[in-house]
Amino acid sequence: MQIRFIGEMSIAELRQALFETINEIEDEFALRFSYGAVLFINPTDGLGEKVSPRNRLGHQVKKVTKKGPYRSAADHYDPR
Repeated sequence: MQIRFIGEMSIAELRQALFETINEIEDEFALRFSYGAVLFINPTDGLGEKVSPRNRLGHQVKKVTKKGPYRSAADHYDPR
């Protein structure tokens, strides 16, 4: 399933749009699980000009991989 947002927006606005859209998909299509996801973003300077994100050493960053949300120890606790 593909989700597409059109137009320039701040990262905060993108975060909110993504959150709202995922909630809508969950409710409208009764989806409860996903095997990972890929999100492509097109960074800009706020004026429509493309920018390249860079790390602290000045190297260009093209990909960030995460394992998902933080899971607390309580999520794994089995009282048996």
